[in-house]
Amino acid sequence: PPDLHGPPPPGMWSRIVQPAPPQALPLTRQESAACAIILRMDGVDRRLLAALQRDGRATNAALAAHLGLSESACLRRTRRLEEAGVIRGYGARIDAGTVGLTVRVLVRITLKSQTDRDFNAFERAVQAVPNVLDCFLTTGQWDYELIAIARDAADLERLHSTVLTKLPGVARVESSFVLRHVVRQVPLPLDR
Repeated sequence: PPDLHGPPPPGMWSRIVQPAPPQALPLTRQESAACAIILRMDGVDRRLLAALQRDGRATNAALAAHLGLSESACLRRTRRLEEAGVIRGYGARIDAGTVGLTVRVLVRITLKSQTDRDFNAFERAVQAVPNVLDCFLTTGQWDYELIAIARDAADLERLHSTVLTKLPGVARVESSFVLRHVVRQVPLPLDR
């Protein structure tokens, strides 16, 4: 295994992310990308990521000063992390309630059959549903768990009866209202 604590080898920055090693079963392109491993990220990279999570609008000059780097070195690190897919984008966190989206629901879905074709069809369709904030393929009793949002109970009923139950291959849908959001880990715990 590579030494993760020593100095970086020459050309290390040319590839931060490397595909996962070959498996016994061939992986699809999507699975292979999801299995990418980070070869090396030093403490400065982690501090840069933590600073950007706290304030994605921070200027490069402010980030460089915070990290004790030159502006050009800071910009190079940021661009490398962006190109490697570690930084996937920048955006604002909006309070859903203030824009009228007051109902959050956990939705569990079972498909009629568990073939790759059925999973792919469901996943393509659910990505087009704007009320679905997150969708997870899971183990256990349910095939998928979703986090969805709606304006009110009537909007949720519409979402349930005309959208979620009509997704390809859906056999069963069960929902639970979220009463209160207790923990949200933003920013990600990078130093743990």
